[in-house]
Amino acid sequence: MQMVDYFYKSKKDPADLNDEVLKKELSNGINRILSFIRKQEGDMLVPMYSAMEELMAIAKTQSPLLKNIGKGQSEATIMGRETIGYLKLVDGTLKKILGNMRERETLKSRFRQVLDYYITQREALGWPVSAAKKEELAKHARQSLDNL
Repeated sequence: MQMVDYFYKSKKDPADLNDEVLKKELSNGINRILSFIRKQEGDMLVPMYSAMEELMAIAKTQSPLLKNIGKGQSEATIMGRETIGYLKLVDGTLKKILGNMRERETLKSRFRQVLDYYITQREALGWPVSAAKKEELAKHARQSLDNL
């Protein structure tokens, strides 16, 4: 509607290519658009481009550092896995030792029972006992120890 109003009020024919005033106005409009684009280029695009160059330079200098960090992390992961394996081995060994200690305590307890039995029976026999009775008691104690 605005274009129709413009051509109606200015009495210009849009089909007339030789109209100098229209050419001049179009040229001025184009020049304003180009100057706006140049201004935006100077205000926004050039600083963005220079910042991008700086970021690229920083990224290039930091790249080896990032690679080393990645390498260190992978080595730490491997070492962690090895440590976990070692700790599992230590855990198994400690459990085995604990089991052996319990077994040792049980063995001590049984040995005390055998020894107490031996001492009690020897005392019950008295001193003037025959060698056969003493040998039988010693044999019984040895058999009990072998059964442990």
